Amino acid sequence: MHRTKTKKSRQSMFSLFCRDNRNKECSRYSEMAERPEDLNLPNAVITRIIKEALPDGVNISKEARSAISRAASVFVLYATSCANNFAVKGKRKTLNAGDVLSAMEEMEFQRFIAPLKESLEVYRREQKGKKEARKDKDKKADSEEQDKSREEENDEDDERMEEEEQNDDEEVDN
Repeated sequence: MHRTKTKKSRQSMFSLFCRDNRNKECSRYSEMAERPEDLNLPNAVITRIIKEALPDGVNISKEARSAISRAASVFVLYATSCANNFAVKGKRKTLNAGDVLSAMEEMEFQRFIAPLKESLEVYRREQKGKKEARKDKDKKADSEEQDKSREEENDEDDERMEEEEQNDDEEVDN
């Protein structure tokens, strides 16, 4: 009996975010999770976000935190489903930032588009900086390796020259 209740609640949650999905991708989501709770975001993440959003001294009940967690999970699933529709229309299997922005517009969350674009630009700049730093680090490592290799070659050349000089001295003595 408990099993069917869980299955019904899962189905209603999926129907909520999948009703506009024409390509039956939502059935994949229902197969990935054994229980509706598996689709919830981690409590620690939700708690941190809630604490950051509320003024100091304001508490939140466990029930309210749970409701916010479920609502956030449904929102993420719905946004993902909408973004996936844009990827499918574009004959792609990978969702990209443009798909998410289009999904926000389709879901009538236009006021989030500008902040999302700003965050995306910040993210891209950070990634570009990290990539350049790795490139510089690799160049530096390559340069150091080349210097070390040259040093070793010079040492070998010096040893060879010393041996030749010794051989020449021995020949002169003979």
